[in-house]
This record gives sequence, C-alpha cells and structure tokens, in this order.
Amino acid sequence: SVAASAGQALKKCVLELGGSDAFIVLDDADIEKAAAIAAQSRFSNAGQTCIAAKRFIVMDSVAENFIDALKKQANRYICKHDTPAKSTMAPLAKLSLTQHLHQQVTDSVQKGAVALLGCEKGMGFSDYPASILDHVTAGMPAYSEELFGPVASIIRVSDIEAAIVTANDSRYGLAAAIFTGDSHKAQDIARQLQGGSVFINTLVKSDVRLPFGGCKQSGFGREMAQLGIREFTNAKTLVIAA
Repeated sequence: SVAASAGQALKKCVLELGGSDAFIVLDDADIEKAAAIAAQSRFSNAGQTCIAAKRFIVMDSVAENFIDALKKQANRYICKHDTPAKSTMAPLAKLSLTQHLHQQVTDSVQKGAVALLGCEKGMGFSDYPASILDHVTAGMPAYSEELFGPVASIIRVSDIEAAIVTANDSRYGLAAAIFTGDSHKAQDIARQLQGGSVFINTLVKSDVRLPFGGCKQSGFGREMAQLGIREFTNAKTLVIAA
C-alpha cells in the first residue's frame, strides 16, 4: 500500500519488508559454533525479527550433528506464561501470531515435516516453545513462508549447488548466513545468493555503518550508511560547454 501510494505520487520510498533468511551450514563448518549462533539467530526475541535465520540449509553429511547441537542450544530458550521468572524467551507479540505460526507448523507436519522439538501451541496464550522442524521440503509452509516465531526449519541438501538453489528458492531476499571453514568458498557462494547482505560465520545483524535492505518481496532501497543517506536525494548533472 505504501509503495502504491508513493508510486501514484512519483515519490521515492524505501521498503524493508519480511524475510525468510537462509542459514547455510556446509560440511566443513564448525558445527558447535554454527549451532550456537543458529539458536541465537532463530530464537532471540522469540524469532520475531525480519533478519532472524529461518531456513537452515544443512549438508546431509553434517545434518545429524548439527541438529543434535541445535537441540541442546534450543533447550536453553524457555517460554512459560505461568512462571515468567523462569522464562529465557519472551512470548509472541499477540495470540493471533501464535495461532498462525502453529497452523504453519501443523500444515508442514501434515505434508511430511518431522517435529523434533516443541511445535506445541500454548494453553490459549501467546507463548510458543523453541521448536525444530526437520525434513522440510518444497510445498510446505515451513519452506516457502516466513515463520515469524521460534521455529527452525531444517532443509537437508546434498551439495553446495543444491544449497545455493534452495537458498534462492524463496520470494524473499533480505539476508543470509554461511558457515564454512573456507572463507574463499563462502565469498563465492555469497555472490550467488539473492539477498541484500550475506554474513559469513556469524549471524545477520544491522549496523549503521553498513547499508541494509533486501530484494524481491523483502523490499527495495537501502537504509543506513552512505547508500541510506543518499537514498532520498536527487542527483543533478551539470554540463558546461568549453
């Protein structure tokens, strides 16, 4: 609606919309480190962050080890509406978000995803446990939709090419993360990913010194840094004949 209004008035605008960020784990990654950062990226703020990792694209050869490590990390995030003092993770912003998230999880399980952890709706409140869905594939909400809550979607792939194709197989293009022991390989992969920013061996985050924004259904334009400062300026060309 904002874009349509701006377009009708020929006004510039910047749109930073939703995201379903890919978190790629290659077979030469530090699995324990990757899992710890994965949990932080997915479960901080109960997953209610546009740049939170949502789709965990993991090589088959390390998938089991990564999932085991992620489970241990996820168990540290606890949300209890009845005993908030014991909680280490906040509830979702409102009950309708919880209901929608659980419907996405339920639909994904009905289509073949495996609930490894959590995936249970709270007792009429907006709390939702740290959850992990495994064997997520195309055609499931957990694969194609943004899960705006503490649910990690594990998508297993056989090789790097499949990881790149899967990461780009989304209507969103906000950001992505790559975990590998080979920095040069990571940079090559990063150049092939469709997103506004790519972080290597760390979680995606914003920084006022760096331009921030996405592509595809994640919006257009950039905030922050030099590009952000110039986003709403008009360049003027002045030509003087000799």
